Amino acid sequence: MGAGRELDPPPAQFRAAVEQLRSVRLRPEIELTEVPAPQRIAPFATALGADVVVGDRDIGTGRLVLLHDPAGNDSWEGTFRCVTFVRAEVDPEMVRDPMLAAVAWSWLTDAWQGHRLDVVAPSGTVTVVLSEGFGNIAGDGLTAQVEVRASWTPSEDGRDAAPVHELPGHVEAWAEVLGAASGLVPVTSGVVALPRRHGARG
Repeated sequence: MGAGRELDPPPAQFRAAVEQLRSVRLRPEIELTEVPAPQRIAPFATALGADVVVGDRDIGTGRLVLLHDPAGNDSWEGTFRCVTFVRAEVDPEMVRDPMLAAVAWSWLTDAWQGHRLDVVAPSGTVTVVLSEGFGNIAGDGLTAQVEVRASWTPSEDGRDAAPVHELPGHVEAWAEVLGAASGLVPVTSGVVALPRRHGARG
């Protein structure tokens, strides 16, 4: 699940982090899998992919990458960094709301708060896309997607690395953003989901 520089064995802190990620259990609509991690961003990395499946419909997708640099990274302000991606189809009427991007970002901040997570140097973007087909696909009508990309550093507790026992909470926070974007009924107080798009892709 994890990878590092060739010949560099994964440090104990990273191995413990991988085990913590493997222990996460999410709501049944979210199917979690191990996926290849990027190799050049950090000395060590591991990644999870997720699909939101309701019935026979795939209504959302996402990825979480956990990066680790034992020497620390100035831009991260720590030794671990979570990098996440969430995308879901939404009702085209929703993308006309100028507050949608701010609401989507609040899913993440509310999830952090709900799990009592302290994060450092958070950053990200929210992209809202409205597409209309023409020609042979004119009959498809309007389609819309919301995409959230974010990264943050799990707060360190005075030791030489972030407490790995808190990493499942960061995975759960990411999964709640994915669920909210996909229109699932929230499980964390304060996180408001988008209405589920009718006719989402199957």
